[in-house]
Amino acid sequence: MNAPRLGLLLDVDGPIASPLSRTIAIPSIVEDLVALAAEGIPVVFNTGRSDAFIREQVVGPLLAGGLAAGGRVHAVCEKGAVWCSIGPQFPDGMGDLTVAEDLALPRDFADEMRELVRQQYADLVFFDETKHAMVSIEQLVDVDSAAYLARQPAFDAQAMAALERRGLGVRRLDDVRPDEHGAVAWRVDPTIISTDVESDRSGKDLGAERALELLAEDGDLPLEWRTVGDSRSDYAMADWLHANGHRVAHVDVRPADGVPETPYPVLTAPDGVIHDEAGARFLRAWREGRSDSAV
Repeated sequence: MNAPRLGLLLDVDGPIASPLSRTIAIPSIVEDLVALAAEGIPVVFNTGRSDAFIREQVVGPLLAGGLAAGGRVHAVCEKGAVWCSIGPQFPDGMGDLTVAEDLALPRDFADEMRELVRQQYADLVFFDETKHAMVSIEQLVDVDSAAYLARQPAFDAQAMAALERRGLGVRRLDDVRPDEHGAVAWRVDPTIISTDVESDRSGKDLGAERALELLAEDGDLPLEWRTVGDSRSDYAMADWLHANGHRVAHVDVRPADGVPETPYPVLTAPDGVIHDEAGARFLRAWREGRSDSAV
């Protein structure tokens, strides 16, 4: 088997699904993903979302769009804690699910967060019942973004306090300091639409590692990679690939947070185009074999 010309490692919220509707709102995204998979291009969704979300919002549209059996399409969910293969040969389009139980939060913590949402934040967020390992609290679609972001820090502080009461090492994503024992068990990771509480071993880098393990089972690895995301934490995909000897460029579809110095190219869409509109432009260019600069 010849090595594919390209491999895609894709965050879902932002580059693929609209952060407003939480659905694939641009039809060409489905068309191009189906066409790339048919060419033999590996496509792996590397996301903090649950397998249930991927099944409904990503796999369903791909199947309806004609995704063929035999494509190298996979999902790594909950930042590396859950993974499976995708295709019409599987029931509901998804193969057997693997869950890393050692990355799952204590059940009593999840119960406390569910009750906290019910009592104090039900007008703002919902508790994601579909997660197997992480605990995720997500902004309601009809809530204004500014209103959500104004109250998010209060919830994050309560989540951290709940972990600390249990004697668990904890940090926010932007705090690189370990606890006094030299290791951190859990972290609180706020995004523009949610807060995830997760194992400190979870992350887009672990997702990248899982992705290559899945692809090693079904064919040759690609000659080069494109990773795509909308937050600084998504750069970890390209960081891991580069550190492990793979050619990679990262596409940042929301560069407003600032583009860091990296040892690999970072690509952005022109004219201020962001989120899924930017993702759609790059997918179409890759499908047509155009250069990254021709989006």
